[in-house]
Amino acid sequence: MTDGATRDPLLDRLLDTDPALRWQVERDLAGAPPQVWEATRTRTATEGMGARLLARQDPEGTWAGGAYFPVEQPTVPGQPWTATTWSLNALREWGVAADALAGTSEKLESCRWEYDDLPYWDGEVDCCINAFTVANGLWLGRDMSANAAWFTTHQLDDGGWNCEWVEGATRSSFHSTLNSLIGLLTYEERTGGTEATRAARKRGEEYLLARRLLYRLSTGERAPLPDVDRFAYPLRWRHDALRGTDYFRRAHALDGGPRDPRLSEAVELVRAARGPDGLWVQGERDPGEMWFEVDVPAGEPSPWLTLYATRVLDWWDR
Repeated sequence: MTDGATRDPLLDRLLDTDPALRWQVERDLAGAPPQVWEATRTRTATEGMGARLLARQDPEGTWAGGAYFPVEQPTVPGQPWTATTWSLNALREWGVAADALAGTSEKLESCRWEYDDLPYWDGEVDCCINAFTVANGLWLGRDMSANAAWFTTHQLDDGGWNCEWVEGATRSSFHSTLNSLIGLLTYEERTGGTEATRAARKRGEEYLLARRLLYRLSTGERAPLPDVDRFAYPLRWRHDALRGTDYFRRAHALDGGPRDPRLSEAVELVRAARGPDGLWVQGERDPGEMWFEVDVPAGEPSPWLTLYATRVLDWWDR
């Protein structure tokens, strides 16, 4: 992508990666023409991590036999990341074409959530799980209108969401709100949304913006968000300054208009985490069984985090 006196060692390092990462670097950082990054993106289903994960799919369309948790007891402590929802999340985020999963949508109609044996594509009671399901269903070509509408009737009075609503929670969670917003934004990007889903998204965004993505609204103190300024890939489900600002980068691409200054402190936390070599270092990930390694160990420079963080800063500084 670069040569001679104009070579950028950092960019070259990011380009020398798995196709799942490389095509995004080509598109978003290197300014490559569509025919270049689209060609790289097609390789995600046949090479590298995408091909490896596709090969792990069960004949029934699931991964590890389960919807959110594997059927077999994991061999390492922590939340296992091998079941169907997490595997679909990864393939979708890596840019694998839905065509590579032909028949998966129909096969998963027989899959059931571990919670109450509910049908997979109907979702369940957890906001985060339902947001993942909306995004994955849309990617695989399903009508997810009813699932998206679920968020409009489960939004709390303060404007956000909480996965513990079923246990009686009445105050929203940073984590649940961000995941819900990502699901609604994906629905709007794909379909245009409805008046109700667009209004719910805007209310949810205001929940995070009023707190500057970092603080309790009631006291102004830093919210109890462990590692909000220390990042780890895969980004999974947690709210942190990087994942939160990346959401607003996507939302701004859809909505246009000025960037909200209430994001500035969270953006600066992302900037401050950049190392002198221009790379962001991998943090401690939530423990749990994985199919295979998708990035670098904690403490090493992470190409994935560098992609996400550089996109945020490029967007903010533009």
